[in-house]
Amino acid sequence: MHWQTTRFHIDLSRPRVMGIVNVTPDSFSDGGRHSTTASALAHCERLVEEGADMLDIGGESTRPGATAPEPAEEVARVLPVIEAALHLGVPVSVDTSEPMVMRAALALGVDIVNDVRALRRPDALACVVEHRGVGVCLMHMRGEPATMQAQADYGDVVAEVGDFLVQRAAEVVAAGVAPERIVLDPGIGFAKRPEHNLALLRRQRELVARLSHPLMVGWSRKGTLGLLTGRAATDRVAASVAAALAAVHHGALVVRVHDVAATVDALKVWQAACGD
Repeated sequence: MHWQTTRFHIDLSRPRVMGIVNVTPDSFSDGGRHSTTASALAHCERLVEEGADMLDIGGESTRPGATAPEPAEEVARVLPVIEAALHLGVPVSVDTSEPMVMRAALALGVDIVNDVRALRRPDALACVVEHRGVGVCLMHMRGEPATMQAQADYGDVVAEVGDFLVQRAAEVVAAGVAPERIVLDPGIGFAKRPEHNLALLRRQRELVARLSHPLMVGWSRKGTLGLLTGRAATDRVAASVAAALAAVHHGALVVRVHDVAATVDALKVWQAACGD
């Protein structure tokens, strides 16, 4: 498999690591440590040095209960970082649902649009259709971050998440997005309780078998890992790496992580021991 993006044909014959860059003052995982352009760019450079295959730059915190910033504020947060990161030699993703942010990032030549709302906001899909080379990631989420946990009610979470991803991918392809540009994400922690997240991991192979597109998974520092280990978000490196390895073992081709160096090292060992 591969993932076609604006500048890169990403080979997915081995698992890839997407490094997270939160240009926000209120991230659950890093407390706004990279909320300025200078600190965010320094973080981008550090993640590339640690072995990140791609960077995901976002200006909206999507933690449970979060309130979205104004579009102009989100643009101001991420655009200078994206512009500089495009010179680091790896694919650059913009993590946004806001069409204004998408258009600004696409005008710069961003490689991927990673949308937790799966391009369902008005005009979002049109933005991607207009830029025929950009890669996209479509994620499962119900509602909005401020209220999503009230909608975590499933009969069979794996079947229902799979239904959504299959249907949404088909809609995006029908709108004119080439299939090789699409990656899907089950949305760990988004409108899901811990038991739902763990079911999605344990039964992830069922999900992969249903999908015609590669799977990206983001377990890094999530609350379910805190529940399992009793550790704060910044102390969940080992748990996050373990979850990333489990996700790859069950068929994920991209893992979205904060702790790039630890994940890259662990995947090298996993690939040597277990990879095909």
